[in-house]
Amino acid sequence: MTILVANYGMGNVGSIANMIRKVGGEAVVTGDANAVAAAGKLVLPGVGAFDQGMRAVAERGLMEPLREAAARGVPVLGICLGMQLMMECSEEGRLPGLGLVPGDVRRFPTGDRLPRVPHMGWNRIAVKKACPLFDGDDDDRRYYFVHSYYVSCGDPGDVVATTVHGREFVSAFQRGNLFGVQFHPEKSHRFGMALFRRFLAI
Repeated sequence: MTILVANYGMGNVGSIANMIRKVGGEAVVTGDANAVAAAGKLVLPGVGAFDQGMRAVAERGLMEPLREAAARGVPVLGICLGMQLMMECSEEGRLPGLGLVPGDVRRFPTGDRLPRVPHMGWNRIAVKKACPLFDGDDDDRRYYFVHSYYVSCGDPGDVVATTVHGREFVSAFQRGNLFGVQFHPEKSHRFGMALFRRFLAI
């Protein structure tokens, strides 16, 4: 199975492609709009700020191809900022998101008695419902996080997993063929490998 990794200039595309290949898949890294629109399965990565990410997506002509792929039922996996760009908007910026999933992106509160922001390092997730990305037999899933903002789903039924950093937040969602994870599976060793292997099988 070939997975297209959408390259809009912001994300660990090389690490993601290497992880996909390590678990037996083929990865094509490209920012070509026609290739994205025609993809059979794709990953939307991302590292950085929301508005910067949306501008980069728009400048490469990828907004409509991503929306078209999602509407066709193509499995799409958003990672970190990529997950956030799938939402409608963010407190981090002024630009609208892709609007693929109802909800918005919010900043962790800060203060002397609150956990450090950004949320950085290894943390566990609590799976709330069945999802093809996760094996129900593993209760000790740990993934690597680096983020200051988190997704708030407009439909609670989209929430797949949550994590606690001062407050409980959405660390994974699924809305039909659309998936998002706030952590970096490409940096999460065997747990990340298992997630990519399961995404390949969808």
